[in-house]
Amino acid sequence: MMYKPFFPIALLVYTACSNPAPTERPASDTTLTEEAWTLGPFQKVNDVNPVLEPKGETTFLDPIRQETLHWEVKDVFNPATVVRNDTVFMIYRAEDSVGIYQGTSRLGLAKSTDGLHFIRLPEPVFYPANDFMKKYEWEGGCEDPRIVEDEEGRYIMTYTAYDGKTARLCVATSTDLLQWEKHGLAFGEEYVDLWSKSGAIVCRREGARMVAVRIQDKYWMYWGDTEMKIATSDDLIHWTPLKDDNGQLQQVFTPRKGQFDSRLVEPGPPPILTEAGILFIYNSMNLDEGGDPNLLPGTYTAGQVLMDAEDPTRLLKRTASYFIKPEEPYEIQGQVGKVVFVEGWVYYQDQWFIYYGTADSKIAVARYQPEAEQGR
Repeated sequence: MMYKPFFPIALLVYTACSNPAPTERPASDTTLTEEAWTLGPFQKVNDVNPVLEPKGETTFLDPIRQETLHWEVKDVFNPATVVRNDTVFMIYRAEDSVGIYQGTSRLGLAKSTDGLHFIRLPEPVFYPANDFMKKYEWEGGCEDPRIVEDEEGRYIMTYTAYDGKTARLCVATSTDLLQWEKHGLAFGEEYVDLWSKSGAIVCRREGARMVAVRIQDKYWMYWGDTEMKIATSDDLIHWTPLKDDNGQLQQVFTPRKGQFDSRLVEPGPPPILTEAGILFIYNSMNLDEGGDPNLLPGTYTAGQVLMDAEDPTRLLKRTASYFIKPEEPYEIQGQVGKVVFVEGWVYYQDQWFIYYGTADSKIAVARYQPEAEQGR
């Protein structure tokens, strides 16, 4: 079944407006072939960026170390975002500066009534603890969330548990974004030693809500951090990776030689079902050698793809180039340089906002205003 689009679909032309707002700039200076199925153009909101930075004043009594820590003093990045009660809520990854890795990851919560200025809670809302998940989460931590709702309004969060050796994709749920129930490994014990992360569940937009949607009587999730893989579920908690005819994990699309996504492809925010297909932002990395010669080696950018709405394993279209790249100092220099990593998006106050990690150190925002685009 095909669905009507839940947002205006615009031509993607990544060039500056004739009279751009002084505090905003195009998310990229690259001009793409016009694509009617893509979303944008997005403008970085430089007047407020970065919207979240590390903070040294907030403390947290860690239940494992039994010490009070400055839990977000080192870096904040890679957020998930949802709209709840006319407010944008951001679940973001934050790192302390202690331990083996000089940075255990926990998830904090911030909120905004304009999509640009955020107030955050003083303590994390999700973290490693003395529970059944400790062996998977300690002491690397809980990383890189992505969130959708189910039909009843329950929040489904995928996140990465990192024990210092293996990254494992996990699932948690909440009714209020504050109290979370951990459900364990997304793929179960059969895949306990599988390196897995970055789960993005296919959804539809209902107003400002992003609601998980069934296709062919299944929920679908894209995942992986090198090639794009796919999994299905009956309940949004327990997932089964799909395999190809050779019994290998199915790859729905992969890096491309000589292009901006030559090193890896990785899910961005939850993909959205539209009339054209499943619209999907993905993150990518340039090879040191053999990639896009116009990008520095190791540069992270983001592109867009369209997957078949009736067969989510089938790639229909893919942008020829990225729509956002590192340009600002805080995007170029940080814990990992030359990185923009898009992980959250919301439709809020008749605009699209994307939220992205910058150099694995801070969080920034870019927005697309459909009415402004149509009025040019």
